[in-house]
Amino acid sequence: MAIKNTAIPATTDTPIYTSTNNNAITTIIVCNTNTTPTTGDRTLTLYAVENDAGDVGVPATGNMIVQTLTVPAGDTISFDQEKMVLTNNDAIFAYASGTGLTATVSTLPV
Repeated sequence: MAIKNTAIPATTDTPIYTSTNNNAITTIIVCNTNTTPTTGDRTLTLYAVENDAGDVGVPATGNMIVQTLTVPAGDTISFDQEKMVLTNNDAIFAYASGTGLTATVSTLPV
């Protein structure tokens, strides 16, 4: 099992994980490191983007898997009920409404 940790930016849709070969995502954990209630709440949007002719594709409405989910200040959200298998250059993209969200993606090669 491997993990990748990254800050989720507030300015662009950024890949938080890009698959090399075939990998199963076992868990995505998102933590809001802000501690001030209300002003520290952030929203999260996630996309599962398939590769585009061998290159990383583009996040869009058609590949959105979570839309503006509120992550309260100081809280953590775990996506671990469903597993996804990604092939080479498939990617998970994320967007936050402000700074303070971090993601940990856990994967297994398949």
